[in-house]
Amino acid sequence: MFKNKNNNSNNLCGKKIKELRQNIIPRMSQRALADKLQLMGMDLDKNAIQRIESGQRFVTDIELAVFSQVFCIAPSELLGINCFTEKTCSPINAKITNVDSESDE
Repeated sequence: MFKNKNNNSNNLCGKKIKELRQNIIPRMSQRALADKLQLMGMDLDKNAIQRIESGQRFVTDIELAVFSQVFCIAPSELLGINCFTEKTCSPINAKITNVDSESDE
């Protein structure tokens, strides 16, 4: 069975969620975060928050969107992804364009 893990973690955002939660003044508990998420329609309990923060649980795209709303940051920041620039990322279709033009001949 395929295991989708990143550095022995099931998610990319757990550490950042924990960091953000602990840096809120006043400090927010896992239960308080779960309560806030539930008010926003996301049914997660304190134990789910703990498993997300420790990397034991996957995070869905819907959950990621709600976490980003709670902390008022972009989902890419929760994932630890910096803005893409030409230095860090080149468009995939640049190579595909060349291949397509050759196949038309």
